[in-house]
Amino acid sequence: MRALIRYQAELLLRSYGWLPPFLAYALLMVLGVSIGDPLLGSQAVGAAVLLPVTAWLVRVVVTAEPAASRACLAAAATGPRVQLAALLTALSAGLLLAAGGTVALLVASGPVGNPGAPPAPVGEALVAGFLASVVCVLLGVAVGALCNRPVLLRGQYGIPLALAAATLVLVAPSSPANAAVRELVDASRSGRVGYPWAALAVAGLLLAAAAAGACGLAGRRTE
Repeated sequence: MRALIRYQAELLLRSYGWLPPFLAYALLMVLGVSIGDPLLGSQAVGAAVLLPVTAWLVRVVVTAEPAASRACLAAAATGPRVQLAALLTALSAGLLLAAGGTVALLVASGPVGNPGAPPAPVGEALVAGFLASVVCVLLGVAVGALCNRPVLLRGQYGIPLALAAATLVLVAPSSPANAAVRELVDASRSGRVGYPWAALAVAGLLLAAAAAGACGLAGRRTE
């Protein structure tokens, strides 16, 4: 599995397929966050942006190879293992973005919370923001797994469906991503920082289910 992940990561880097999602992430962060904004509020924006960007990264990874190359790789290593390696590669890239975004927001942001809110420790705010970002990354990979091959073999439907699904996951009140982002916004107003452990656990379970379904289909479907 390590060799497959390394192969997928090298393919992603050498093809520069990571560049459009990264630029989109940077642009959305510039539009959504201003220098000097409260740290917790900025982290809420950064976490929310990661969900569609990570879903995009999944699409980049699973479509990086021509069909013939994918078939050869699947024949050598089995389709489910190749699919799992692709999802883990996209997950790793999303987590790197989450870590880098957390550090960048710490440098660019002002006070931890809104003016007038009780002071909150910077360390707790950073951990809460990173955990919320991880929740959104996990769900972004889940969305990407369900909106691309082998679940959807017609690629033209993948992009609009992934965008709609990412938006729904962000705005649905019962969504772990919505809960994690909302907790950061509430913490920015109140000064009471909490960690989204429940949302993180649910997001991990949803990703596991989506990955299991996608990997199972990869072993049965051919393009």
